[in-house]
Amino acid sequence: MAQQQTMDIEITPEIIAKHGVTPDEYERIKKILGREPNITELGIFSVMWSEHCSYKNSKNALKLLPKDGSKILVKAGEENAGVVDIGDGYVIAFKVESHNHPSAIEPFQGAATGVGGILRDIFTMGARPIVSMNSLRFGKLDSPVTKRLVSGVVAGIGFYGNCIGVPTIGGEVYFDESYEGNPLVNAFALGLAKKEDIVKARAEGVGNPVFYLGSATGRDGMGGASFASKDLSEESEKDRPAVQVGDPFMEKLLLEAVLELLKTGCVVGIQDMGAAGLTCSTCETASRGSTGIEIDVTKVPQRETGMIPYEIMLSESQERMLVILKKGRENEAKKIFEKWDLHAEEIGMVTDDSLMRVKENGKTVAEIPAKPLADDAPVYIREEKEPEYLQKTRTFDPKSCGDAGDLNAVLLRLLDSPTIANKQWIYHQYDHMVRTNTVALPGSDASVIRVKDTQKYLAMSLDCNSTYCYLDPYEGAKIAVAESARNVACSGAEPLSITNCLNFGNPMNPEIFWQFKKCIEGMRDACLALETPVSGGNVSFYNQSPKGSVDPTPTIGMVGLIDGWKPVTSYFKKEGDVVILLGKTKEELGGSEFLKTIFGVKSGVPPRLDLQEEKKLIGLLVSLAKKGLLQSAHDCSEGGLAVALAESCMLEKGKETGANIHIQTPSGVSVEALFFGESQSRVVISVSPKNLNAVQDMIKSSGYPFEVIGKVEGQGESSIFRINDIIQAPIRVLKYTWRNAVGRRMEA
Repeated sequence: MAQQQTMDIEITPEIIAKHGVTPDEYERIKKILGREPNITELGIFSVMWSEHCSYKNSKNALKLLPKDGSKILVKAGEENAGVVDIGDGYVIAFKVESHNHPSAIEPFQGAATGVGGILRDIFTMGARPIVSMNSLRFGKLDSPVTKRLVSGVVAGIGFYGNCIGVPTIGGEVYFDESYEGNPLVNAFALGLAKKEDIVKARAEGVGNPVFYLGSATGRDGMGGASFASKDLSEESEKDRPAVQVGDPFMEKLLLEAVLELLKTGCVVGIQDMGAAGLTCSTCETASRGSTGIEIDVTKVPQRETGMIPYEIMLSESQERMLVILKKGRENEAKKIFEKWDLHAEEIGMVTDDSLMRVKENGKTVAEIPAKPLADDAPVYIREEKEPEYLQKTRTFDPKSCGDAGDLNAVLLRLLDSPTIANKQWIYHQYDHMVRTNTVALPGSDASVIRVKDTQKYLAMSLDCNSTYCYLDPYEGAKIAVAESARNVACSGAEPLSITNCLNFGNPMNPEIFWQFKKCIEGMRDACLALETPVSGGNVSFYNQSPKGSVDPTPTIGMVGLIDGWKPVTSYFKKEGDVVILLGKTKEELGGSEFLKTIFGVKSGVPPRLDLQEEKKLIGLLVSLAKKGLLQSAHDCSEGGLAVALAESCMLEKGKETGANIHIQTPSGVSVEALFFGESQSRVVISVSPKNLNAVQDMIKSSGYPFEVIGKVEGQGESSIFRINDIIQAPIRVLKYTWRNAVGRRMEA
């Protein structure tokens, strides 16, 4: 009955269109098959040729990104995650991916399964996940809808990460009206392995058995890849079945079993059943291995009755793996599966005919050449057109906004802005200390974790100022790469490589595709200049709701290495320490949080970035850290210098300090731009007085601009924060505002 149900559906133009397949693509499918597809085959092509799986609208542009480097062992696009050598036989696997559409519909499960999916990408490489992070984007926090989304997403991330025992140690949270109705949930994970333990997702060795491992298959997650490849609309509520349901306790068993199994040497290849489920894992492993693969869906564990091959192949139920074993070693593997109480079934084998063949009770229900299905999706070059709004934003003069008033009040309002404010309401729901390797807690410029039994530390940062990308996509993407590198360098780490999650609207819109292409070009130039190649990533298009597209958001995940010296944190340490500003301040208020928060304006020309100056700054910070000369280092970003200084006084709870700052106003720079402008390549550092001369000598030798601007004065909440006698406020007032801004709104 099931076979009749799946094979006899007539393929009409309406059915084809419902699967997101264009008439030209359908003709291409017929040419590959040499016949008309049946409904199961059409479903398989529809998910594998969706933008989410095939990158058919982005592949050409992505070729611009630099992917080669001396420490890159597995390049972007080759496997589930990129792999980078960190020396002494150790490697790291890391990646960031989106789970935006599911999180908009079911925020808890959408975010939870986003965490689960990215962790599986890491441990299927043979690396143990040691850290999780996230980049979250929501609408304005005074909206009840936004509060519901924030609560659900944060709870989902905390639930999954806390249960599986991987620390969630940081990230970023951004609030802007462009994300109303379409939040962005980008999940990052990093794993550690010995070089020889890295495994690849290939189906090799004709006759080798193919095993299904993990949770049973259900109807949850049906068509998830296709769902992620279309705009959100008011009808999207009907797509709830396309949102997966996660079980972190099952994933913990899967993680331990897979890592134990991989050490036996009996695994030929392994792949997570993520987007497109069984379809993707079978055809991609066969394509990479230049082989074929055959499975029988009746052998697939199922938790719902009456499932047809179409549903089994397209389901995106969570916590499932496809494992190709060496023939003759099945019993060895089965003992490990039984030890971890995991469901495992032999569902097929590797073949020599280069076909992905799906059977039901021995009868073929789908037969498709694996390589064309996995690798030969149509690639499009979309029309590009500069958005018309830029003509207006480029000519906007921030001075036309008028007088900002009392700058003490301005600082308080900026510290109360949810984008700038402390995110403790969120971070406190995550376990960031499990496994006891976390060195820098959430809220630091970069998150830092130690590599046990070594002198190595890994620093990670997720960054993107989407307002800059909206106002100038090329410059905004350059800044996103540079800021993530700068944050990592502020911790004392040498930047190694980036992963990216490119979140944009509908690529069929020429203005959206122009934004995308310009962001790619900005990332390329920054990565080349800073020598941080792209090791992997994800493209997420169709991020728009009936209210419009999200701002272009190329989230950058930068990883850096500290090898033999101590990490640096962001907060002031001791009374009497000298405060120094590295970098130049310019009259740059365009696109700033100052304009958005004080005047409600998102316009102007964003700051300009000199990549060679940025590289010089990063090298200087790392050199100072290596010599142990830094007490603290904190990047100037949203909110500018005044916010960076205030945060340096408050970042470490219970160790607040005051500061007395006297800074020269550069020629042609207004006091508003001096305090709140967001000029790039600036870092506030503090140094012990005994090291001041040595620090100044090193800065002068580097040729980087700097100014000694004050001292750390006072300890505790009673201390005072002063800048040029214009801003003067008790730390307790600043701290109360900054630490409670998000929680106050969420609990109102």
